[in-house]
Amino acid sequence: MSSNVKETVIQFGEGGFLRGFVDYFFHKLQEKGLYDGKIVVVQPIEKGMCQTLAEQNCEYNLFLRGIDNGQVVNEHTHVTSISRALNPYTQYDEYIALASNPDLRVLVSNTTEAGIEYVGTEKLTDMPPKAYPAKLCQFLYKRYQAGLKGLILLPCELIDDNGDNLKRCVLQYADLWELEDGFKNWIETENDFCSTLVDRIVTGYPRDEVEELTKQIGYEDKLIDTAEIFHLWVIGGHHEDELPFQKAGYNVVWTDDVHPYKKRKVRILNGGHTSMVLGAHLYGLTTVGECMQDETVSSFLKKCIFEEIIPTIGDTEDNRKFGAAVLERFSNPFIKHQLLSIALNSVSKFQVRVLPTILEYKEKFGKYPAGLTFSMAALISFYRTDKANDGEEIMKFMKDASVEEILKREDYWHADLTEMIPMVQEYYDLIQAKGMAEAYKEVLAK
Repeated sequence: MSSNVKETVIQFGEGGFLRGFVDYFFHKLQEKGLYDGKIVVVQPIEKGMCQTLAEQNCEYNLFLRGIDNGQVVNEHTHVTSISRALNPYTQYDEYIALASNPDLRVLVSNTTEAGIEYVGTEKLTDMPPKAYPAKLCQFLYKRYQAGLKGLILLPCELIDDNGDNLKRCVLQYADLWELEDGFKNWIETENDFCSTLVDRIVTGYPRDEVEELTKQIGYEDKLIDTAEIFHLWVIGGHHEDELPFQKAGYNVVWTDDVHPYKKRKVRILNGGHTSMVLGAHLYGLTTVGECMQDETVSSFLKKCIFEEIIPTIGDTEDNRKFGAAVLERFSNPFIKHQLLSIALNSVSKFQVRVLPTILEYKEKFGKYPAGLTFSMAALISFYRTDKANDGEEIMKFMKDASVEEILKREDYWHADLTEMIPMVQEYYDLIQAKGMAEAYKEVLAK
């Protein structure tokens, strides 16, 4: 590393998502002259890609492809925002020395949903401790001992309240290791653990197209990354003065409350997926792209999003814009999203993503929404086939039980669905008697 490189960001995680999301944003900030600082990537587990990154001078190529405002976009960026990549299991001294770097200001992480956990068996003297929050507690303690200011922490793990949960785990390690109250107070007052919501489909290393993309860049890159053009980063905090993502033109939202954005994403994007895919599979389609090209299925999806989901959560311009962006994302010709991969564990997905809208719609408008209620009948029909992929007990029950028995399983739905039985039964009978194509026609006519 050259001595004039200013390292301001430490990043736990070196996978495709962070390289196609956060590292790209920092690259663009530097390119636009809005930020002076590089990222040090730290490998959170023993096996990873830091060695490959180091061999490539921590540079790689990112291809963003998709549809933006009706236009196909294909953007290529040679990303150079990373200064070093460290494996703390083999380069512990270099890694822990970062804690004493006064330039360091930001911490980013994506250690998977399971990464933010308290194990409780580690020691302060471990080099390094096992769990990510234990590594972080040890790292922050070194920084506290050096008398330096705290950090802006931006965890990107896909769990609710990721910032709050990360801080809770760090403080549990501070208790386990009997660290002084002064350190715990410094954690609370000098560091900002921001909860975040990240939204971008990062498709990673493009095995099917690697020859073609290698020709385009003119040399071998073992870390080529691909992603959709759409992005949204909602951050529970206010640090635009230090991290001017909005000024750079990126869809980054600083807010006091991430929850409404999370609700919008789960209900519109995830709820749109879940309400569409099972019926579409029974109708004979295999990918989301095919669904968007089919007039019947795309009309059904639009009905669900714009006539049922958005009126329930709030018929605002922002929600409609998000709904329109979801349709563009689902139409992305560069992403082949298999319906059966989205169909995994559909019972629990339906309970979280679709059912709350059905029940709130009924409360708000006095009747059940036709499209979303139909999607529950499609779910039951799908679980009768051998393509269902869920827990063994769930699959066995769903395959043989009546519609009434299924809707009365409060442990599945976390709600009393007795009132819905006649309508779901009617739609289920329609699918069985006339097939999916005719059933869609009748629902779309409502």
